[in-house]
Amino acid sequence: MTKDNSPVITEHHTAYIGLGSNLSDPQNQIRQALVAMAKIADSSISRVSCLYFSKPMGPQDQPDYMNAVLALTTRLTPLALLDALQDIENKAGRVRKDNRWGARVLDLDILLFDQEVINSERLIVPHYGMKEREFVLLPLAEIAPSLILPGGESVLELSKNINPNGLKIHSKLG
Repeated sequence: MTKDNSPVITEHHTAYIGLGSNLSDPQNQIRQALVAMAKIADSSISRVSCLYFSKPMGPQDQPDYMNAVLALTTRLTPLALLDALQDIENKAGRVRKDNRWGARVLDLDILLFDQEVINSERLIVPHYGMKEREFVLLPLAEIAPSLILPGGESVLELSKNINPNGLKIHSKLG
């Protein structure tokens, strides 16, 4: 059971997770998050993008980010997966503030969960800003170029039409 008493389900689902960090050795934060995510119950990592450098979205008086995207096969519900990801963030030292685009030790976002559209108080899927974020679309297209978003948009086409905004590949993760 999750915090809101929704049960863990038995079907296999594919979730795409965005990873980001710009504090406390970001490359290590993302590598440690991968280790922790590989231990999520009833889940396994199936694909991982390269690690990318990106400019911060909000205030520019913070370090650049390191970002990646991974595909996770899971039997968890979306909210149970969210609980697991937030637990990983908390253990990494994530502090939740009102500063929406501030610096972060670790940020794990559910970008997609199968073809589901979720709009709840705790979770919005597809992730509300993913189509405007090069640090999400380009790594996502790297690992799932044929993916079609709920609503019919192609990840590959979206990635071809987005401004890369200085996004650079740093290294392979997987």
